Amino acid sequence: MARLVVSYDLAVIGSGGGAFAAAIAARRKGKTVVMIERGTVGGTCVNTGCVPSKALLAAAEARHVALDQHVPGIRTSADAVDMAALIGGKRELVEGLRADKYVDLAAEYGWEILPGTARFVDGPALEVALADGRRTRVEAEHYLIATGSGPWEPPIDGLDEVDHLTSTTAMELAVLPESMVVVGGNYVGLEQAQLFARLGVQVSLVEMEDRLAPGEEPEISAELARIFADEGIGVHTGAVVTATHRDGGRIQVELRDADATRPVLHADQLLVATGRRPVTEGLNLAAVGVKVGARGEVVVDEYLRTDNPRIWAAGDVTGHPQFVYVAGAHGAVVADNAFDHAGRTLDYHHLPRVTFTSPQIASAGLTDAQAQEQGYTCECRVLPLEYVPRALVNRNIRGLIKLVADRPTGRLLGAHALADAAGEVITAALYALANQMTVRQMAELWCPYLTMAEGLKLAAQTFSRDVAKLSCCAS
Repeated sequence: MARLVVSYDLAVIGSGGGAFAAAIAARRKGKTVVMIERGTVGGTCVNTGCVPSKALLAAAEARHVALDQHVPGIRTSADAVDMAALIGGKRELVEGLRADKYVDLAAEYGWEILPGTARFVDGPALEVALADGRRTRVEAEHYLIATGSGPWEPPIDGLDEVDHLTSTTAMELAVLPESMVVVGGNYVGLEQAQLFARLGVQVSLVEMEDRLAPGEEPEISAELARIFADEGIGVHTGAVVTATHRDGGRIQVELRDADATRPVLHADQLLVATGRRPVTEGLNLAAVGVKVGARGEVVVDEYLRTDNPRIWAAGDVTGHPQFVYVAGAHGAVVADNAFDHAGRTLDYHHLPRVTFTSPQIASAGLTDAQAQEQGYTCECRVLPLEYVPRALVNRNIRGLIKLVADRPTGRLLGAHALADAAGEVITAALYALANQMTVRQMAELWCPYLTMAEGLKLAAQTFSRDVAKLSCCAS
């Protein structure tokens, strides 16, 4: 087989958000770039994560609203969902974005994407087994590991023998089951459970911690549990899946709950959504002095450099928060640090996060518990959405906004929301956090009436007054 040797300024393993951000930044500096991808170009976000899941969630939300409001054309909640058509539409969207924002973009910036599997060899260099059977040695001034993460499954007795779904394969489910057990009560499990429930599937959700969304404020967890119950989703918290197997045509899921009882759930399908782990297998990292951590993450310093000074890493594979905007920021930082010796670092203190349930969960900054752990004397306020005019107009007051402040100074430490458009609400709070604003300053800012973001101002006002005694738009 032919063996080629090619050299570049930057060689990137992976083709997701971090990989593309680094490649674009490097090309803008006039550097030569090659990208190696063993699967589908675009990484998790566009192919199996953010884009497809939110597209399906939007469709499920539209169906749910139509049924709830008795929109003409929808007769009963038993109306069948054409899942094949839904998946087809999702696939068309994904393919369009992949072409426009990845494949075509690489061509426009002028770098090559090699379809194949890369592994490090002494040099450092990359040995690439191409899809066409050839082998190529790629040499570069700098290398970037941007291989992302993949679904992780806990050790459950019998799981390997049961045909089950992951968050990736669930996005390709062509036929809806009548019932489903979802294991995992963090953001992926929450989104998937509500998605399938709103498409007409009878869903039970299992979470090993004592509440849903255990990383969020307890008030949000409690309200979300009530919302899920209202939508017919069975919730089992403080429960561990001990075994699973086929029982006739159905799947039997055995639990051990906090009371040491052993309930058993039965369903037509099982979805395991218990988190993701970095993808590093097969990279032969030890051969070039790159260390991995306990969860398989590539160990990097604050500049995203590994122990090998010519090898960098970005995105999920580093063990940093698994958001595509983190990966994108990482890629740009790597390009600057590798080629300009910029010494750039990133500040994650106010990193926002959104879970796209309905209503959404969004947070930035510290929770009450985190603030206390860091030595702050906290003062918190929780504003139910019944006091937010936008929620009243929407006829949907499910949810709340919680602000965490430093008692001596009044400085905002964290903001947390369970609300429609909570992602947009938390973006406004992010600017307050970044500028170290006090809740008094937030309470005195202009805020447009009949927006959900007005809830931030109202929540800030609760530190000094009773908002129940204000008129609709009183300051």
